[in-house]
Amino acid sequence: MFEPKFFITNNINNSLLEIERARGFLDAAQLKKSWIRNMQGKALILESHASTHIEGTRLTLSQARKILTGKKVAGVNPDDRKELLNYKEAIDFVSKYLGKEDFITENLICDIHKILVKGVRGNSAGPGNYRKVQNYIINSISGEIIYTPPPPERVSSLMKEFVVWLNKKSNISPVLRAGINQFQFVHIHPFLDGNGRTARLLCTLILYKNGYDFKRLFSFSEFYNKKRRKYYDAIQSVRKNNMDMTEWLGYFTDGLKSQMLEVKNKGEMVIKKDILLDRALKFGLGKRQLRGIKFLIRQGQMQPAEYMKINPDITHRTAQRDIKELLEKEFIIRKGATNKLVYFLKI
Repeated sequence: MFEPKFFITNNINNSLLEIERARGFLDAAQLKKSWIRNMQGKALILESHASTHIEGTRLTLSQARKILTGKKVAGVNPDDRKELLNYKEAIDFVSKYLGKEDFITENLICDIHKILVKGVRGNSAGPGNYRKVQNYIINSISGEIIYTPPPPERVSSLMKEFVVWLNKKSNISPVLRAGINQFQFVHIHPFLDGNGRTARLLCTLILYKNGYDFKRLFSFSEFYNKKRRKYYDAIQSVRKNNMDMTEWLGYFTDGLKSQMLEVKNKGEMVIKKDILLDRALKFGLGKRQLRGIKFLIRQGQMQPAEYMKINPDITHRTAQRDIKELLEKEFIIRKGATNKLVYFLKI
């Protein structure tokens, strides 16, 4: 039977603590539903683009954003476009299992794979079917074989063992279970293609089923895609260390921690901006100054000329007086001087 080998280092423990803090913040924070929906949309685009990009699609993030929002993009590879849309569909499919206690079955895994690779590159990946031939993991630059997965006749039994482990009650943190899943799945490499994408979606599924959805504001694959070499090296470290997953889990938890801290920081900033706007309204600022505050909330910074642009009926002197009052009442701060003067919210 499959039993993972690892130990919890100080770094892994610290990452798990930070992830729990971020989870607690997101559960307790009074974040606007409109902001959450907007951030969920951005996270979905980032995840769909990054996960398919890791596997070789050549779409830019801008192209992916347009495709996923229903816009036409000329000159893209049809298979790249289809893979991206498939991944988005698979995320939606996995999201239906949020908080559900159903077992993760082989059929469910095959259904995820089927969605990911259907209609792509002539269906050569065998949608939803375990491979019947030997496959290899090859370095795309040197052409060198860097890993030979188990022979096809072992795939079925290895997957059965793996699924038993996935559904077994355990004291292991769901975060670590998700990380262990990701390695073991790509180690078995049960399908001809699409294994990495399926593994990452299974991670998401495991977290969702265990109450770690983080309001669906994170992207696993964005972290991996930024430094793909480190991602591959971390996976290879398990095989180099006699199947000890400690180094991989350190990388995995560090990646999720960095994603969650980024989400937490953005959430905290939104709350601070809401508090500042509420204070501005209660303080009785004029309409012109409120426009300036709202502009800063949207854009992050503002030049004197931009204040006059959003208030086109005022003189330069009036603009100076308005801004001076905002500075004195500590709604904004300034940086730079003369023609390089820029204003920021004081939060």
